[in-house]
Amino acid sequence: QVQLVETGGGLVQAGGSLRLSCAASGRTFSSYVMGWFRQAPGKEREVVAEISWSGSSTIYADSVKGRFTISRDNAKNTVYLQMNSLKPEDTAVYYCATAQAMGFLRPEVFGSWGQGTQVTVSS
Repeated sequence: QVQLVETGGGLVQAGGSLRLSCAASGRTFSSYVMGWFRQAPGKEREVVAEISWSGSSTIYADSVKGRFTISRDNAKNTVYLQMNSLKPEDTAVYYCATAQAMGFLRPEVFGSWGQGTQVTVSS
């Protein structure tokens, strides 16, 4: 089973940028679809982006489309989330997770989770 560690969160002003990284252990990283989730206090967990095994296919939630970019480097067993034009409503704990196939933003298809990294956007 793959283990995931997210880094890169922090405090940023509205309009700023952050780049999250998710490092995976194990030799089977390239066989997983990867997704980024977020959960704000009092809200349900939301899939914001996912990427196929090869990186050729990506899906984004409407709330982040055009501002966030998901990418992966299979040689480094790492998936990234570049977040630009951040808004206060992006404040949440961000998690990465694995899936066996593209989930089309359905949380239930994702399995292994990291511990999360906090992103706080001030107005």
